[in-house]
Formats: sequence, C-alpha cells, structure tokens
Amino acid sequence: MLTNNKNKDNTYKIMKTKIFSSLLMISALFLGTSCTEDMEYKDVNVTAVKQLMSPKDGQTVQLKASETATTFFEWSSALAEDGNTPLYEVLFAKEDGDFSTPVYRITSDNNGSRNYATISHKNLDKIASLAGLGSGETGTLKWTVVSSRGINQVTSTEVRTIKITRLLGFAEIPTQLFITGEGSEGHNDVNKALAFSAPKSGEFEIFTKLEAGKPYYFIDNKKDEPRKFFIDGATLKESNATLGTATVAETGVYRINLDFSIATAKLSKVESVGFFFSPKNTVTIPLAYQCNGTWIGSGATPFKQEGWGRDQRYKFEMVLEKDGVRSTVHWGPTNAGLDSAPGDAEADSYYEMKEYRPSQWDQKWKLQDKFDTEKTGNKSKFTFYLNGDGAYRHTVEIAK
Repeated sequence: MLTNNKNKDNTYKIMKTKIFSSLLMISALFLGTSCTEDMEYKDVNVTAVKQLMSPKDGQTVQLKASETATTFFEWSSALAEDGNTPLYEVLFAKEDGDFSTPVYRITSDNNGSRNYATISHKNLDKIASLAGLGSGETGTLKWTVVSSRGINQVTSTEVRTIKITRLLGFAEIPTQLFITGEGSEGHNDVNKALAFSAPKSGEFEIFTKLEAGKPYYFIDNKKDEPRKFFIDGATLKESNATLGTATVAETGVYRINLDFSIATAKLSKVESVGFFFSPKNTVTIPLAYQCNGTWIGSGATPFKQEGWGRDQRYKFEMVLEKDGVRSTVHWGPTNAGLDSAPGDAEADSYYEMKEYRPSQWDQKWKLQDKFDTEKTGNKSKFTFYLNGDGAYRHTVEIAK
C-alpha cells in the first residue's frame, strides 16, 4: 500500500509540473506578442526648416587663421510629430552642385539639437577645399539645413549662398617635422634635430628648450634636401631662396603648435611641470626639464588616510604662459575613466597620457602600495615624456 501511494504522489507531481510548464509557455507567448505589438516602431514625421536666418544670402567670409575664428549659422526651428526636439545638419554644396551629394555635412551645436551651428574657420576652409577651391582662392558655396527625427529626414527648400576666401594653408603638408638651428637643443647639427609629434593630420607639436636670441626653424626630413619652415608672428611660413628663422626673447622650455592646414603657429612658454597629488589638490613634487620633452622629479609620496582607506590618486600639472597670461592644464590617463592601480606587469598603455582641463579628482592614476612613503619608506621618481619618440607617457619607479 505504501508503494501504491508513493506512485500516485509521483504521478500527481509530474502532471502538476507539466500543467504549470504549459501555463508558463502560454503566458510567455502572450506577453511576447503583446510586447511586440506595444513596441512596434513607428516613424515620426518632422517638418522642414522654413527659414534660413544667418549668415545672410551671399555674405562674404574672409577666413581667419585663428583657432577661435568662427561663423554663426542659424535657422528657424522645425517641428516633430511626437513633440520632441528634431536634430539638424548643415549641408554644403558647390554653387552648381546638388544637395543629394553634398561636399560636406556638419551637425548643429549641442550634438545636433540646436537650431544653429558655430562652424570654425578651419572647418569652413576644409569644406571650401572639398568644393575645389585652392589655397587662398575665393569661391561661392551654397548651404541648407536638414531636419530629422529617427530615420526621417527632410531637406529645407530654402537655400543660401556664402562667398568664402580660403586660408593660405599649405597644399602639400609634410608627414614629419623636426626642429633645428642654433637656438634649438640640437643646435645646427641636423642629425640631432628633435622630432615633433603629430596629434592630428596636418598638426604638429613639440615641447623643447629654446635659447634667447638664437635662430631656430623647422625641416621635414634629415636626409634629402629638406623643405624649411619658420614662424612669423602667429603665421607659419615656408622658406624659399632665403632661409627664414625665428627667435625667442627669453631662454626657456616652450610648447610649439603648428597647423599646416591653416598656416598658423602658437608658441607658449612652459613655466612648470609637477606631480599633482589629488587628495591635497596641489603639486607636491616639482619636475625639472632635462631635454627632448622630458621632465624628471623625485620625492616622498605618502598616501592620505581616509575613512575608507589610503588615497593614492595623482596626475600631472603644467603651467603655461603666453603673452603675459598664465594658464594651467592637467595631464591624465588616455582612458579618462581609469580608476585602478597598476600591477607589476602593467601594460605601457596604462601610463600613456593626454591633456585635460584642471580638476582635483577627474582623469587620474593610482600609485601602487609600494610607493606609499609613510608605510614603506620608499620615495618615488617620476619621468614625464612629451616628445615625438612615442606616445605621451610617464614612468614611476622607486627613487634611489
């Protein structure tokens, strides 16, 4: 009797399980169908922009070789069927061209959500070049605006023209660049000319020491007959029959930025570089310049005791001076969200760095526990590299 009762119980449990499973499958099918119906995508209609407001039709724009030079484009707002904000793009075409194949399209301000676009003269120069205008030439482009919501796009029937005079940039931009001359670190020995880094196409940067009153200039190679370039005020020029050079009034370490696409030059003096300890919000170890864009500094690095543990966050601070005005930048990890200390066999990429706006806590590294001077007695040695030999980077080691 016990065996029969047990079999009956098992049979009941199996039937109960099958019924429950069937109900679950039916429910899932029902819910899945409902969700599919509820979540069915529907196109959202959007209206075309009815009025272009700025710049005025036929306006002439003389492009300026300045990082801050811009031209303001504005238009009336479009409307979206769902009441949300449409997105906008400005389209440019040749004067006799077609907006179905524009030479360039650029999103409006705030990632496309504004009914205006602040377009840099550097971008306008690029657009004019794509339209076939040569360096320094003047020509006419036409522009309009596309409004969109989702996959729906509507091109405005309103069209305006803009007359642009291109910048006197370089038609042939070098692929590499070096600094040489008596006032440079390598003096007149071309073989010792230091290489620039190239952060973007057509742009070159170097951190180097220059001697007051002694000439320096730039070359595009060390072997063949090089092209030679020099700074004249804020303009980058190429030497022809006569060698052009520049000098600085004060010996020091300088940051030189050259943009061949718009023929501009910017020179800033590097007043200081230091190890910035985030918990104290200040530089605690100054770094001294050595050569070839390299700074070194050593000192105690006691971590800061907090309720949750010991804080070891750090970065680097640089103070620059240009035309009597000082500015501060921070150098932190290329991975802006980095929030871990390295291991003993950490990849070199952990220590690679880029420039940021100053802040106490953002974009920082963490020191390993062995560098906590208060706990281990070890001091730290930092080597800070900003040169054309590789990625901008730094190293940390126990000071000897």
